[in-house]
Amino acid sequence: MRMKKSAKFSCFLPNRLRCVAYYIVSFAEAVSARPERLREIEGLGEAAIVELKIIEAAAKRLVKSPIEKRLPLSSFTTVVDYCRTAMAFLDHEEFRVLFLDKKNCLIADEVQGVGTVDHAPVYPREIMRRALELSASAIVLVHNHPSGDPQPSTDDIHLTHQIIAVGKPLKVAVHDHLIIGKHGHVSLKGLRMI
Repeated sequence: MRMKKSAKFSCFLPNRLRCVAYYIVSFAEAVSARPERLREIEGLGEAAIVELKIIEAAAKRLVKSPIEKRLPLSSFTTVVDYCRTAMAFLDHEEFRVLFLDKKNCLIADEVQGVGTVDHAPVYPREIMRRALELSASAIVLVHNHPSGDPQPSTDDIHLTHQIIAVGKPLKVAVHDHLIIGKHGHVSLKGLRMI
């Protein structure tokens, strides 16, 4: 397998991982690449793949730590960093919901739908059913665009409005809908679409 050549981060890697830098554009892409994809790289053995997966798990744990301590999610940047780490480099669309209590502390982060490269099935009633089960006062919707472009589609906007409409009589607020891409993110609230 031969992808774009890059040596941006190779000087920071042990010798056995430097061949990854030749084939994959960024360190984040290398760490989040699926093991099957990494096995296609000539010269990269199982030990190096395991090391990359350990680095990925450690990075996710570091970013998730402040959120898991049930601190209020008062920092938009913390939420975005957490979501980017969890899903920016996935090769399929994933829709997750951050369930919050009335102090905006995280109750749960759950994947509600896993799909293909451009669609993940999501059902507003199931999201609200789960919010009620968890006694959540608010939610943050998050999904990724594997294409890398975080711009919302018409379907993204329509789904968000459906979820808001279902949650309103139940007193479950939708604080935001974040769309995560490889090269950035978009907040529907920031775009004044909700």
